Amino acid sequence: MSQEAARIVLDDEVLAELHEISSLGSDEVLDDLATARAREVLRDVEVLVTGWGCPELSAEVLAAAPRLRAVVHTAGSVRGHITSECWDRGIAVSSAAAANAVPVAEYTLAMILLTGKDVLGRTPGEGPAAIGNFGRTVGILSASLIGRRVIELLRPHDFDVLLSDPYVTAAEAEALGARSVELDELFARSDVVSVHTPLLPTTRGLVGRALIESMRPAAVLINTARGAILDQDALLDAASAGRVRAVLDVTEPEVLAVDHPLRHCPNVLITPHLAGSRGNECRRLARHAVAELRRWAAGSGFAHPVHREQLERIA
Repeated sequence: MSQEAARIVLDDEVLAELHEISSLGSDEVLDDLATARAREVLRDVEVLVTGWGCPELSAEVLAAAPRLRAVVHTAGSVRGHITSECWDRGIAVSSAAAANAVPVAEYTLAMILLTGKDVLGRTPGEGPAAIGNFGRTVGILSASLIGRRVIELLRPHDFDVLLSDPYVTAAEAEALGARSVELDELFARSDVVSVHTPLLPTTRGLVGRALIESMRPAAVLINTARGAILDQDALLDAASAGRVRAVLDVTEPEVLAVDHPLRHCPNVLITPHLAGSRGNECRRLARHAVAELRRWAAGSGFAHPVHREQLERIA
């Protein structure tokens, strides 16, 4: 992982647990796997604990790590470093995506509740009944780890929860606490739509102009997934006209220019990709990784494995 990631995730308590579970030769952090020192270390490694900034585990890297059997990732997506060669070798992979889902879901719940209390302002002409959270319809786009956690957090509140996910049956959605609907119905019926689908070739631009224009007057669009899932031009037109409101923790590009018109829409709140794990929340990621390593060392396998066949559906 990067040196910065190590400073965030690997505190003294975590390092002590890693020493307890495994033969951790040193507390050295490798951020370049092509060096002579890295090759020396990799020669005996059975498990890699990885994090943000991990170099790609290429065929050359794997050739230097003949004993490698597992990778425990202290962050979410493994796409940046797990290669086809890893899967071909049968290396077990674990991700802390479930742990990182927690603060994103908490952020989402907070924004749903706050927008219901009118922090973004109402559409002109709407009466007092438009304010409040009682009986609002919340639409969840994708039953990802985060989407499922959001649905769980919504349970104590008086919301009607809709879910659109082509991989989830009506019975499965009901078991989660939501009602399964098609994508167009989700946008047309929801007071709030929260986007939790991963960015894949099939989801780039998924939330297009037609869906945005179909939203209820003063409905709220929340995006904590990836900016490229939305048609930002269509969102700008709808927000500028006062038809919809939006909370964007992610944009395309990731940092909008200071003069981008979305920044100047009073009914659009943009936060700097802060919904994920930050500060002390990163300790949850580290503890998740330690728990996974402890299970693997005991021969129990990972509780949160990532499998090759999941890649077409996950971030």
